Amino acid sequence: MIPEHLNEITDLQARMLCDRLRERIVDSVSRTGGHLASSLGVVEATVAIHRVFDLDTDRLVFDVGHQCYAHKILTQRDGQMDSLRKLGGLSGFPKPREHRSDAFIAGHASNAVSVALGMARARTICGEDYSVLAILGDGAMTGGLAYEGLSDAGQSGEQLVVILNDNGMSITKNVGGMARHLAQQRLKPQYLQFKKVYRRMTGATAAGRGLYRITHKAKQAVKNAVLHCSMFEDMGFTYLGPVDGHDVNYLTRLLRYAKELNCPVLLHIKTVKGKGYSPAEREPDRFHGVGPFHKEDGTPLDSHGETFSSVFGQTMCQLASERQEVCAITAAMRSGTGLDGFAAEYPDRFFDVGIAEGHAIAMAAGMAKQRVVPVAAIYSTFLQRAYDMLIHDVAIQGLHVVLGVDRAGLSGEDGETHHGVFDAAYLNSVPGMKIYCPASFDELRAMLRYAVEKVRGPVAVRYPKGGEGEFRALCGIEGAGIIRPGGDVTIAAYGTMVNEALAAARLLEEKGVSAQVVKLNSIAPLDVDTVASCAGITGRLMVVEECVDAGCVGRRIAGELALRGISGVRLSLVNLGDRFVQQGTVAELRQLCGIDGASICRRALEVVEHG
Repeated sequence: MIPEHLNEITDLQARMLCDRLRERIVDSVSRTGGHLASSLGVVEATVAIHRVFDLDTDRLVFDVGHQCYAHKILTQRDGQMDSLRKLGGLSGFPKPREHRSDAFIAGHASNAVSVALGMARARTICGEDYSVLAILGDGAMTGGLAYEGLSDAGQSGEQLVVILNDNGMSITKNVGGMARHLAQQRLKPQYLQFKKVYRRMTGATAAGRGLYRITHKAKQAVKNAVLHCSMFEDMGFTYLGPVDGHDVNYLTRLLRYAKELNCPVLLHIKTVKGKGYSPAEREPDRFHGVGPFHKEDGTPLDSHGETFSSVFGQTMCQLASERQEVCAITAAMRSGTGLDGFAAEYPDRFFDVGIAEGHAIAMAAGMAKQRVVPVAAIYSTFLQRAYDMLIHDVAIQGLHVVLGVDRAGLSGEDGETHHGVFDAAYLNSVPGMKIYCPASFDELRAMLRYAVEKVRGPVAVRYPKGGEGEFRALCGIEGAGIIRPGGDVTIAAYGTMVNEALAAARLLEEKGVSAQVVKLNSIAPLDVDTVASCAGITGRLMVVEECVDAGCVGRRIAGELALRGISGVRLSLVNLGDRFVQQGTVAELRQLCGIDGASICRRALEVVEHG
């Protein structure tokens, strides 16, 4: 049972509440899967925040967002935790539409301080009275945007509390015994109380304010001589820390003190990722994001076979064994992109740059300029942050940078912030970019090898999360090919959507309709000639895609047909439309969005009937 008013609970009750929250999070995630270790690491911090602040009015911005499970439980969503990351259920990230205490959406990283500062400045402009907090960590400090926000926030003078969750992912340890001693003295309750009273007394008169300035400068000189963690104070923050992030009662007292300060405050807490669940403490990376597991020992409930990501990693190892110039880059997703083996086998040619996709692509451009072949494996949704570098640093000079665009298409349970449904459009807009779309493991191997060995400019190989489907052949590298003959309607698709197209063709055959399936091996270059020729035979063309409508391949084909003056072809576009898609399994979401085999079949019947 979660207490209704956390500001009224005792210190003993707070510690007991933290234990119950950990048990609930482990129990829930063991059934649903999710981001376990990150949320376990901030339980005490979350409880302390809820004891001090009223999050119905005060604003708490998470970064990264998957630290929010304890917060969800504390805000009337405990009964929904078993629906976590499921279709129609709770999101794995903060979502304002779910609850008023979720101040801002948080699916990507490193933006929390910038967002929180915007809220604090809006508060000042509107003359309102509420607190603004950002809880920042678990790798978020490896992203440059975090420092942009900190630099501006520290100089802003706004009343703002930044809680830096340091679990070893981003921040180095403080150095030196004197530094540790001084930090401990500065955080003692007696010192904090004295400082508060001293500020109040000296601020009452002009003479007092002058005395305060003199003593403050003297104290600053001594502190700078022995305390090595002064970066945040140089930015303009009142720095508190580092402190034990698992002492809920001490954190509560520090947050109460921070709340009273009318300035930017940074509270630096040291935490253990996966705290309280021994399998997650031992392997925090593996339990960062997990599927359902046996909570007794942490072993997975289901064993997964090969995936596109694992095949990508295997192929990279093979290419690296043959070519000394091949290297791999990723942005805090070594395991997710299948590069664990590469990192172990070729450590001198593997670079994990942290949550810094823009830096990853700019660095890759520098490597390519000096005749190395960099392969940057980045999730589609996160590659969006590097769009400027793709144009400015890579494409203008025509540099040979290879992109492994992982999680292309609907990615499943992480929802709208993680679906890779924009890259087909934004990559195509980059001049000179080639885009290959494997539908099978064999095609991924062949296309990646071709991209590394044959292409001379920027090139992307985009592939989905998970395994291959019915289609397991090797159709080709570029161009398009007919993988199923038919005479009534042409269905064009690329990537693993060819499986849905083939499923639709079989259903149509049962209804007496002959469907031709054309597979697009690449979407840049786009083989419009083959598509137009096939559509000219059937008179009906459907282009099915797992991407948004704007800038989709179907619209490019429609434009080309119009420019060539080709008429008499009834064209239908089947894609995700103009919307963001919620979380759920890929199969559920394809059905929901009308791009699964059965839905394509229904659309085809309409096209045939009216065409």
